[in-house]
Amino acid sequence: MSAALASRLIAGARKIVVKIGSNTLADSNGSINTAFLNEFAAQTAALTEQGKQVVIVSSGAQIAGLWTLGSWARKKDIHYRQALCAVGQVELMAAWRRALSAYNLKTGQILLTRDDFGDPVRALNMRNTLFTLVDEGIIPVINENDTVGVEEIKIGDNDNLAALSAILWSANLLVLLSDIDGVYDKNPKEHPGAKLISEVHNINELKQKISIGSANDFGTGGIATKIEAAEKVCAYGIPAFLAHGGRPNVLLALASGEQPCTVFV
Repeated sequence: MSAALASRLIAGARKIVVKIGSNTLADSNGSINTAFLNEFAAQTAALTEQGKQVVIVSSGAQIAGLWTLGSWARKKDIHYRQALCAVGQVELMAAWRRALSAYNLKTGQILLTRDDFGDPVRALNMRNTLFTLVDEGIIPVINENDTVGVEEIKIGDNDNLAALSAILWSANLLVLLSDIDGVYDKNPKEHPGAKLISEVHNINELKQKISIGSANDFGTGGIATKIEAAEKVCAYGIPAFLAHGGRPNVLLALASGEQPCTVFV
C-alpha cells in the first residue's frame, strides 16, 4: 500500500525537500559517488520539468574532505574535523554543481546551524533566500555549517536539519534517503527476518513497537533521527518518506510506486 501512497503524495507535491545521507553519497572506497549525483541530477531535472521545486539537504562534507586530504583520516581533534569539513564543502559543492549543470540546473549553497532556526530575523532571511532561489529555478543545497559548529549550536544530523528546512520552506513533502528501505520492526542488518513497516500513522506507537539499532558507518544519524525528523514535519502536516537512496532512479521509482519505503503521514 505504501508504494501507491508514495506515488500519490509525490504527484500532489510541488515543494519537495530531499535529504541524502552520507552512505548514499559515498561509494565503496569512500569517495563521492559521482554516478549517484549524476543520476539524482537527472531525476531532479525531470521533476522540475513537471513543475516541482526541489531543495537538497546533502551530507558528505567530511567524506569529501577525507577523500581530498587522506592524511587527515585519523585526526580526531575537533579543529581538524572542522577544517576537514571546510575543505570537503568545496569539493562537495563542486560535485553537485557539475552534476546539476549537465542538466542546465544551477545551484546555490546554504550552510546553517541550530541558532539560525532559533533567531526570528535569521530564520526569516533563510526562508526568503530559499524562496528566492527556488522561484528563480536554482536548486538549493543545504548542509549544516560544521566548520563553525560546536555542540551548543549544532543540530547534529541532517535528518533533523532537513525537517527544519522543510518546515521553514512550507514544503509539501520530505524524502529521507539512506541505506535502508524504510523502518523495520527490528534492525534488518542484525535480524534477517525483520519486516518493513510500510506506513506509519502514529509515531508514538511506532517507537514502542520497534527495536532501534545503532547509527550507520559514515553518518551521525541512525533510524532514531529519521523518526525524529518525520515526527517534526508530520506535526506540520508534511508527510515524510524513508527510502533506500542506492536503488536505481530512487525518486522516479517512488513517484511511479515501484520502490518500497516507509511513509509517515
